[in-house]
Amino acid sequence: MTPHVAAPDPQAGAAVKAADRAHVFHSWSAQGLIDPLAVAGAEGSYFWDYDGNRYLDFTSGLVYTNIGYQHPKVVAAIQEQAGKLATFAPAFAVDVRSEAARLIAERTPGDLDKIFFTNGGAEAVENAVRMARLHTGRTKVLSAYRSYHGATSTAINLTGDPRRWPSDTASAGVVHFWAPFLYRSPFYSTTEAEESARALQHLEDTIAFEGPATVAAIILETVPGTAGIMTPPPGYLAGVREICDKYGIVFILDEVMAGFGRTGKWFAADHFDVVPDLMTFAKGVNSGYVPLGGVAINAEIAATFDKRAYPGGLTYSGHPLACAAAVATIQVMEDEKVVENAADIGETVLGPGLRELAERHPSVGDVRGMGVFWALELVKNRETREPLVPYNAAGEAAAPMAALGAAAKKNGLWPFINMNRTHAVPACNVSEAEAKEGLAALDAALSVADEYTA
Repeated sequence: MTPHVAAPDPQAGAAVKAADRAHVFHSWSAQGLIDPLAVAGAEGSYFWDYDGNRYLDFTSGLVYTNIGYQHPKVVAAIQEQAGKLATFAPAFAVDVRSEAARLIAERTPGDLDKIFFTNGGAEAVENAVRMARLHTGRTKVLSAYRSYHGATSTAINLTGDPRRWPSDTASAGVVHFWAPFLYRSPFYSTTEAEESARALQHLEDTIAFEGPATVAAIILETVPGTAGIMTPPPGYLAGVREICDKYGIVFILDEVMAGFGRTGKWFAADHFDVVPDLMTFAKGVNSGYVPLGGVAINAEIAATFDKRAYPGGLTYSGHPLACAAAVATIQVMEDEKVVENAADIGETVLGPGLRELAERHPSVGDVRGMGVFWALELVKNRETREPLVPYNAAGEAAAPMAALGAAAKKNGLWPFINMNRTHAVPACNVSEAEAKEGLAALDAALSVADEYTA
């Protein structure tokens, strides 16, 4: 697919921008300090503005356009479904809803064969936690620092990054713990084996002091996304599974960002041979074309609600347009070997290319990831590992990362930047040429970051 750019129309862009600034209230933003780009169109791995500037999207939207923008087969499926049955209430059996659930269940690990549909990832987390609490009769849920689980009430309390702080009630039954992260180990580990063992001991100690009989669930992003793409060390997730089994705790894996090909497998859990009791998903399930998320539920927890009503639901659960997009997306991923492409690009292009950049740029302290799910940790000093900008920096304190972002955009790359990291998270069907184009633009941008190193 060759992206096209329509003739520049700055006047139209100005009108779009003016209407946005007059009426749209943007998330996670100080409304008077933002200047959103007016987007004229998108196709494949690219989007463009009304001035004719084209950008290679190394963010996949918000890490969800796993098959890129405007895939014709998915667009056609949505159009066809709109003509057939545009919407219908969730209490009914609808063919496309049933088919979407079947296709998802076929790909989830173990016996996660029942699918509860939501409108997105945060609602999936909310419902997974509710199911765990009702199933166990317990209230506490343990989640990791350096995590993000969504912005709704329970999900934001489960979140471990600073976006939680303004909404943290400290009364939501959430207990945070440290998950493994060798580069910035809270356990003073020197090897992955040490980090895994010490993190597991810390988790079990936390459970002991909280009271095992009070803990309903442990929730983890299989591979944390926005918080830094920290791939868990060997044995860690299997160890969490064992701890959950030992104490009768529900194990929830959040695959909202890592699922549907992002890591080079259908689900990141497949890399670690671990099966959770509940798995949340969204984003890549239909490449974000129509909002959709859900919870994949194992047989034991599903049976809890055989004779007992599940007290939760959503007006648009399993919306036909969203499910049609999911069916088409999964079929595209199969037919075009998108998951295999993500694995190959990660192994042969992104991984080697990012590590090569790290060798030449003193601002790069760490490279980590898999598939099309990578992060560069930027530092002032490689020896001390001092972050390029302080934790949760804003304004002038975040200037080095802002300069990096501006340099990337100047070179036609739209970067994913969070704190002192830039993530390389293109579409799962990104081509080798596109990935190399992104690496070249990132190479130039990192030269700007290098200017801030000691």
